[in-house]
Amino acid sequence: MEQTSAQGYGPDHDSPFSYGLHHVQLAIPRGAEDECRTFYVGVLGMLEIQKPPILAARGGLWVRADALEIHLGVEDDFRPARKAHPGVRVGDLDALAKRLTDHGVDVTWDDAFPGHRRFYAADNVGNRLEFLQRDGSVPEW
Repeated sequence: MEQTSAQGYGPDHDSPFSYGLHHVQLAIPRGAEDECRTFYVGVLGMLEIQKPPILAARGGLWVRADALEIHLGVEDDFRPARKAHPGVRVGDLDALAKRLTDHGVDVTWDDAFPGHRRFYAADNVGNRLEFLQRDGSVPEW
């Protein structure tokens, strides 16, 4: 029997490079740092972490919680990512959905990923975010 990955489906694979995700970067418009701070720190409960001075001069902000780090970088010709998105694993999907809706953020539930429960939401500047939690089943496809 094939072992199921921590992803919830298929096998794990070890490479000779020990890959791991350090952070995800999302673009934000120039001057949106305070608004993003309100969303990522105030609503999602993340912690803002100090950027190195040479990078801080570019604007943006970095946030972190648990094993997730997101870098919000200023892009002059900003357009929100409406298709590309980070898929963020959470321990209590329902509690996060409630927190978001309590703060006026729309969540769109999607049951099209076997083995998982998930929803999509947009951050304060329109970037698509996916939040998901394994449902305990092991899908076969």
